[in-house]
Formats: sequence, structure tokens, C-alpha cells
Amino acid sequence: MNIIAQTEFVLASASPRRKELLAQLGIAFEVITSNVEETSVQAQSVEQYVQEVARLKTRDVAAQCGKKTVIGADTIVVFQDRLLHKPKNRAEAITHLQALSGNAHRVLTAVVIIQPDGEETVFVEETVVKFKQLSFELIEAYVDSGDPFDKAGGYGIQTHGALFVERIEGDYNNVVGFPLASLFEQLIHLRLLTF
Repeated sequence: MNIIAQTEFVLASASPRRKELLAQLGIAFEVITSNVEETSVQAQSVEQYVQEVARLKTRDVAAQCGKKTVIGADTIVVFQDRLLHKPKNRAEAITHLQALSGNAHRVLTAVVIIQPDGEETVFVEETVVKFKQLSFELIEAYVDSGDPFDKAGGYGIQTHGALFVERIEGDYNNVVGFPLASLFEQLIHLRLLTF
């Protein structure tokens, strides 16, 4: 399929996983990362929190971009209405994975599209992930690999974290960090892409 960009695109994310996913559309884009402090966001719900963080990051980059369309996102892991951020240390990574072991959790990604005229489109995609029961030895081995530390919830579904997953309900790419099919649908709807 030949997808044609009707605007210049900027990805407001340092995530190599988001970059790889967006590249699957076969369109040109540049990457500009935001310098905002995510932890400054206050919200009434996890859904509001993820939207506000994504908005903050995307607006920060859009302010530098002029006549380009900026796409930004934020992904969170929610277990029993509690946010599981990227773990700060080994003990926190182990605690995250022990909580998720044998349980289902939600992965929410908010995507923000800011067009050159300032029009903003925001949507949130949710995927439910159910983990197998994990042994403490497996959790320790995974944490000691270093993989959990740059990932919400302390695991990557596209790396060895895939070995923990019993099933998912929803978009796999959303768990990786970018709900590509829903993003494509929005960009077509906004006439920013054609095919």
C-alpha cells in the first residue's frame, strides 16, 4: 500500500519503539524530543494523567516546529488503579513485576496530534494484559538483565517481557507504546495521510 503524507511530520518521542512503529507507515518524519518533566502533571484519573502528559510533551515540541504536524504519545501501566511508572531501581522493578504476576493490568497510551494551525486531536487506546504466575527467580533474572528500567510497568512486551504474558485483549502495538492502527485511522480522518 502506498501511503502519502499530506504534511510534514514530527515524532515528539525519544522512544526507539515508537520510531520503529511510525516508520512502518513508510512516511518521512523527523524526531524531536521534549524536555518537559512528566512528574509535574496532576490529574483526577489515570486516563486524564496519560492525556495530560502526552499533551505536555507534544505541545512542547510543537512550539518548536512551526508548519509541521507533531505526533506525541505517553504510555502508562495501571494495576488496581495505581500507576506503575518506569522503575527507579532494582527493588522497585521487582515489586512491579511481583504485583503484575498472575494478574491482569491495563496499558493506556494517549496519542496527541497537533496540526500546523494548532488544532489538537487526542485519543486514548487501552489494552488489557494478563500475566502468567512468575517465579521470583524469573523476575530477578529479568530485572538483572536491565530491560525493565526504561519501560512503564517495568517490562517490555517486545523483549523478554513477552515470556510473562498469558494473553492480551486489544492492540499489541499499544503495549509496545504506539497504537499504530488507531493512529493511522485518525491521520486518514484528519486528511493528513492518503492512500
